Amino acid sequence: MIFTTTDIDGAMLVDLDRLTDERGFFARAWCRSEFAEHGLLAELAQASFAFTTGKGTLRGMHYQAAPHAEAKVVRCTRGAAHMVALDLRPDSATHGRWIAAELTSHNRRALYVPPGCAQGYQTLMDETEILYQMSAEYNPASARGVRFDDPRFAIDWPLPVARISERDRNWPDYEEGRP
Repeated sequence: MIFTTTDIDGAMLVDLDRLTDERGFFARAWCRSEFAEHGLLAELAQASFAFTTGKGTLRGMHYQAAPHAEAKVVRCTRGAAHMVALDLRPDSATHGRWIAAELTSHNRRALYVPPGCAQGYQTLMDETEILYQMSAEYNPASARGVRFDDPRFAIDWPLPVARISERDRNWPDYEEGRP
């Protein structure tokens, strides 16, 4: 795997290191020791898929509060998505900053989102599927969010929002110190 640092402390892009021959290619998408060597949380507790039917759909910005904070490795397995990570860690040098990466089924790129960061995405194609690998199991009581259009962060979404859940549309503005 090829790990590339980003402008958010601890967030990384993870590209496949392909072994190619006449049949196609083979590549590892997860290796505990390689993730740990790069200082990333290397435990997996849960994996989930999200399938979205329509282009322009927005999901996020989601995170889990401590003690259930989770690292996520997100990868697009079908279609394309504009993936965003937002640093909400109060003691982080990159607190309040966000990054975006285009994840597609063709580039097979993944984004590692550290605990304490919110994550969300907008679909760039119809029928987009995202694979999540998480370091902690989902805990409904710890589920939190930041509104996708919170003026404090001014996240730049590439398309007009075609669909969004009521919950995601109504997350409150971010407040310092809120878990």
